[in-house]
Amino acid sequence: MPSKGQVGVEVLGLEARATEEDHKSIRLWLRLLSATNLVKNEVQSRLRRTFGTTLARFDLLAQLERHPDGLAMGPLSKRMMVTAGNVTRLVDQLEAEGLVTRVPDPRDRRTVRVRLTPEGRRRFAAMAAVHEGWIVELFRGLSREEREQLYALLAALKQSVARALTREGGRAG
Repeated sequence: MPSKGQVGVEVLGLEARATEEDHKSIRLWLRLLSATNLVKNEVQSRLRRTFGTTLARFDLLAQLERHPDGLAMGPLSKRMMVTAGNVTRLVDQLEAEGLVTRVPDPRDRRTVRVRLTPEGRRRFAAMAAVHEGWIVELFRGLSREEREQLYALLAALKQSVARALTREGGRAG
C-alpha cells in the first residue's frame, strides 16, 4: 500500500499527464451539469409553488401521458431512471389522488400497468402547458440558431457517450 506521500505523487503524475483537452472535457462536464441543475431546480421550485407537486410526480405523469395503454412498473422505473421502490411510492400517492390507476395487463395477468385516469390526463395537460412556457422562458436567451446548434451538439455527445459505453462493455440508454 502506498504511503500518503506516494499517493500525492501519483495524483500529481496523473495531473501532469492530463492534456488541455482533458481539462476542457472536465470543464464542459461541469458547465453542462451546472446548467442542467439550474433549469431543474427552477422547474422543481415552480412546480411546487404553482401546482403543489414535485418534478418526479410530473415526470411520472408525463411518461404515462406518452403511453395511453399504460406502462408496467419496471419499464416506468427504467424510463424515469429511478428505483422500483420510488415508482411504487409515487404511483401509490397519485393513485390515492385519483390521477393514476393500476390495471391488469391483458397479455400477462401477473403484470400490472399504470395508466392516467381522465382526471390525471386533464391535470397533467394543464401542468404540461404551463411547464412548456417555463422552459421556453428559460431558454429565451438563446437564439433559434443557438438552440438548434446546442440540440445537435447534445445529440452528438449522447451518441459519443453511447459508443464509449458500448466499447467499454457498459450500458447506453
